[in-house]
Amino acid sequence: MSLDYLASLGSHWVLLMLGDVIRYVIFATSFWLLLWYGLARPLANRRIRSQRPPGRQLRKEFFYSLRSIAVFSTVSLAVTIAHHLGWWKGSQIAASWGPVWFWASLVLMIVAHDAYFYWAHRLSHHRSLFRWVHRRHHLSNNPSPFTAYSFDWPEAVLMGSFVPLWVLIVPTSWVVVDLFVLHQIVRNTLLHSGIEVMPARRDGRPLFDWMSTTTHHDLHHGKVGWNFGLYFTWWDRWMGTEHPDYHRHFAAAVRRPLPDPAGDPVAA
Repeated sequence: MSLDYLASLGSHWVLLMLGDVIRYVIFATSFWLLLWYGLARPLANRRIRSQRPPGRQLRKEFFYSLRSIAVFSTVSLAVTIAHHLGWWKGSQIAASWGPVWFWASLVLMIVAHDAYFYWAHRLSHHRSLFRWVHRRHHLSNNPSPFTAYSFDWPEAVLMGSFVPLWVLIVPTSWVVVDLFVLHQIVRNTLLHSGIEVMPARRDGRPLFDWMSTTTHHDLHHGKVGWNFGLYFTWWDRWMGTEHPDYHRHFAAAVRRPLPDPAGDPVAA
């Protein structure tokens, strides 16, 4: 392996790292400033917890998120090496399959990542793994947008492995990968924001009840054994791991009472 090749890998690693850091900083900082300060008054009734996390926690989350991004970039080099060795031609294959596959692959990638996340997340909560895989993330009991990538390094490896595994198996355009990563960081930082932005139906339930909400994920941080999903509520409902009082907590966050089975409103 030549020094020039190692230098090119190093340069590519820096570019991967820089791109992820920029995305993380833009969305974590934007949601933090917009939801916590810019829209603090109009969203005051949608704050899930009465207390904001302290600044010391946010600084730690930022540091550990940068470390996680460094791990993500290192894991992603596997695709670069496979490409250089001629083992991976997924982007060319995807391009030949046309625009229908372009959009279908994006949807499939998001759905597959939700399944991957659910099971990897549940695995990381196993008593023999939690302390060294997932504990750092749960030190943010009251999360913030900066919590998104605040992981122990083994969890960063686990979470950072999805994209390389996906693109090595499924022909996928790099533009689709970029859109997927953009969707992921937006949803991730928003789910940790502590502000419920999902519109509510008249009955107090989420307008799109199949999508995870900030309340849904916030409950996971507060009550560890529930709500393992990321984008959707499907897996938690199929596997019986959705918190039984989730809808009451959501109704409380949006200040709408849930009706009881008899049809009378019940305070959430």
